[in-house]
Amino acid sequence: MQSESHEQLHLRRSRISDRWFMAGVYGATGLFVAIVAGLFVELYAGSSSSIHAFGFKFLTSSHWNPVTNQFGALPMIYGTVVSSLIAIVLAGFVGVFGAAYLVEFAPRAVARPLAFLIELLAAVPSVIFGLWGLFILAPVLRAYVEPFLQAKFGFLPIFQGFIFGSSLFTAGIVLAIMIVPTVSAITRDVIAAVAREHREASMALGATRWETMARVILPGATTGIFGACVLALGRALGETIATTMVIGNKPAIAASLFQPAYTLASVIANEFTEATSDLYVSALIELGLLLFVVSLAVNGIARVLTWTVLRPAKAR
Repeated sequence: MQSESHEQLHLRRSRISDRWFMAGVYGATGLFVAIVAGLFVELYAGSSSSIHAFGFKFLTSSHWNPVTNQFGALPMIYGTVVSSLIAIVLAGFVGVFGAAYLVEFAPRAVARPLAFLIELLAAVPSVIFGLWGLFILAPVLRAYVEPFLQAKFGFLPIFQGFIFGSSLFTAGIVLAIMIVPTVSAITRDVIAAVAREHREASMALGATRWETMARVILPGATTGIFGACVLALGRALGETIATTMVIGNKPAIAASLFQPAYTLASVIANEFTEATSDLYVSALIELGLLLFVVSLAVNGIARVLTWTVLRPAKAR
């Protein structure tokens, strides 16, 4: 009887502990949701003046003039989208093929140090990337790379015009370096999650390791790789300091990648302390609201795509 009472007491305590643990988990989750919702509400409230003054025209107008209180976000949207696309194209190519090499081909003595070095880039502060891009990368691009691209591909509008150094192209390269660790780390996990049976079946049919990678492993991991790229794109969209230091900070739309531009994050960082009118502040907050919504949507899509690949692998 005494042993039974001890067992019941232990069971009761375990149940109480489980309930407290579950309450803590749900409370933390609810707190996170409340913070996100609170951010959205505050941003919307702070940008209400701009929303009522400009409406949808705020997203389609290219006129940004604080002196006359005329604000249009299209140049900043253009700069954000183009610089992020340059970054994700470069980082996607390097990150995916680098991850494939590290998982399937590199010796362990080489793979581990290289993976560590790539992931170490994620720990470097963004201001360091900005300084490096401003004082080292931009002069090199201005003196060598951009003139070469203009000489060879100058018939394309994206490689025409005067070369400044601080430009969309420079910002895209800096962003690409910053998001490579995200693409590489997730892609390595996704490639490793592809069933070993698929590799063995391909090799048994006479395919080489490179053919197996190209025809079996990468196609099988496509959804997860796409999710990794979209998740990295979310970081590129919201990057502020590094982009501000190398993009040129000019609210204009130009076909050439060699021209200065502006992004949503950089205009907020540059001009928020200089905003002198309520409408000016509200317009900057609306830019933040737009960036917040886009970042949430991009990261949400990336998480869903990544989970669709990793969940079946974990179930096995």
